[in-house]
Amino acid sequence: MNIFHAIGGVLADQIEAVRAVNRRFAKPRLTMSPAAQRSLLGLRIYLLVLVGLLAYKFVTVVTQ
Repeated sequence: MNIFHAIGGVLADQIEAVRAVNRRFAKPRLTMSPAAQRSLLGLRIYLLVLVGLLAYKFVTVVTQ
């Protein structure tokens, strides 16, 4: 058994653990009101804008 086989086995176990969690929570147990859904969408958009600004600032600082 070489090191690559061992690392592959560990990674496969971790990937399977993530897939098990995804299967468990695939269907939400709670229902959300439309207002809550819109609020969460707004938060997602806000976070994407912040990440975009962070990336832009990083690129401008690195290229100077």
